[in-house]
Amino acid sequence: MNNPFSLEGKIALVTGASYGIGFAIACALSDAGATIVFNDIKQELVDKGLAAYAEKGIKAHGYVCDVTDEAAVQATVAKIEAEVGVIDILVNNAGIIKRIPMLEMTAEQFRQVIDVDLNAPFIVSKAVIPSMIKKGHGKIINICSMMSELGRETVSAYAAAKGGLKMLTRNICSEYGKYNIQCNGIGPGYIATPQTAPLREIQPDGSRHPFDQFIVAKTPAERWGDPEDLGGPAVFLASDASNFVNGHVLYVDGGILAYIGKQP
Repeated sequence: MNNPFSLEGKIALVTGASYGIGFAIACALSDAGATIVFNDIKQELVDKGLAAYAEKGIKAHGYVCDVTDEAAVQATVAKIEAEVGVIDILVNNAGIIKRIPMLEMTAEQFRQVIDVDLNAPFIVSKAVIPSMIKKGHGKIINICSMMSELGRETVSAYAAAKGGLKMLTRNICSEYGKYNIQCNGIGPGYIATPQTAPLREIQPDGSRHPFDQFIVAKTPAERWGDPEDLGGPAVFLASDASNFVNGHVLYVDGGILAYIGKQP
């Protein structure tokens, strides 16, 4: 019996996957059989990524590319198709966040977040969809956020971008579902990565960091997520097991969005 979760013979492009969430997702896709292609904005980051994949026994293909540059993306996708093959799976993972109160944020800073977190997924998706149409199938996974649904202090640009990405996900589904292309999102909760490590440090008095306490109290699972928690959902959305799932955002958040919080 065929395994509907197998990605054997598939080529997956995961943007910004030298480390962190993108790296964990790429490793899970590789474990399921996919050939991994990734990009980053600098050669040194690509080299670090290649070394990290090699350490895990994964032969990845790394490219330097700025995902906000449409001409560069089109050229990189053409190069990937020539050197590796047509992309079957795209994971729009590359992203940034600027935690700045709205009244202190400049329009330029706002635009930078929108450019990376919303315009880039549009640009990269636009580059891979034509070959997916020709091939007769394709999977696009946009890394959304709980901020696709919720607001929070200091993240106006990020929330605007991730809310827009949710709707871009639905619109790609609407326009290209007839070509057997499924576009879905994953909305990670609070994930324990090196970037969030300072928020989880034990304080000098032995207590947990206030933000750590806040997140654990708001999460029914009572823990931060691990990057590996995103692997299974990514494999599902990248595989034939999700062929009739389209325009959906799967929140991998330990239950935060379902929970009103403890009574004080």
